[in-house]
Amino acid sequence: MSQAPTPPGQLSGNVLFYSKPEPLAKELHGKIGVKRMDGPFGFARVGHAIPLTVGEFPLAAVTGPIIFVGDEKLPIAVMGLNAGENMFVRDDGTFESGIYVPAYVRRYPFVFANDDANKQMVLCIDRAAEFIVDKDYDMAFFDAAGEPTEYTKNCIEFCNNFEVERQRTMSFVQILKDLDLFETKEATFTPANPDGTPGETQKIAEYFGVSEEKLNKIPQDKFIELRDNGALAQIYAHLLSLVGWDRLVALAMTKAANEQRTLNS
Repeated sequence: MSQAPTPPGQLSGNVLFYSKPEPLAKELHGKIGVKRMDGPFGFARVGHAIPLTVGEFPLAAVTGPIIFVGDEKLPIAVMGLNAGENMFVRDDGTFESGIYVPAYVRRYPFVFANDDANKQMVLCIDRAAEFIVDKDYDMAFFDAAGEPTEYTKNCIEFCNNFEVERQRTMSFVQILKDLDLFETKEATFTPANPDGTPGETQKIAEYFGVSEEKLNKIPQDKFIELRDNGALAQIYAHLLSLVGWDRLVALAMTKAANEQRTLNS
């Protein structure tokens, strides 16, 4: 958990899920499109830690831990205990029932990238996405006149809204930094020995989170400010989400036990 993905919207270096990003252009993509799939989220199987925007905290908190990682304190939805393994994506490319699907996942294969030369954002697609095809597609990127289709326009709007939320998230994190509310936290697990006694405690992850002690000590006017600007509710959603570590451990143990029974049968 110590390695933070590159913040969404920036294609400098490796970005989670995007292996072949290309600026969307009618010259390149005028005759290709997206094919509907029953299980479109197969790509998310490798996402055990997925970037979140602050507005998603209350919904994501029900699924699992929300943590902050890296120097930028990027908010992350933890969806697995092992790198490259999302515990909530089925083999058929669908999410388990009742699991919150982060906007970062839902916007795929689109993403905004920074065009530093022209100082603007450029809309890209991941050409390697399995549902982008050059024939028998259900939704084209461009119409016969070379204009973006309704599908593409809706995706652009989604990405624009995501970028707004990303900026809000950066502002939210900056508030927490300014108030010095972060502390290093650990997620641990104590297995049981064969005789039922507690085993040696194991560290699952080390990450940044809000310190309840520091939060309770901030000046009253700052506390009221957090309440009034909505940040306090998001902080509590993060803190409540941390009980989700126990859920992930329980799911992992159940999965391991089922796999062992399969091997023994």
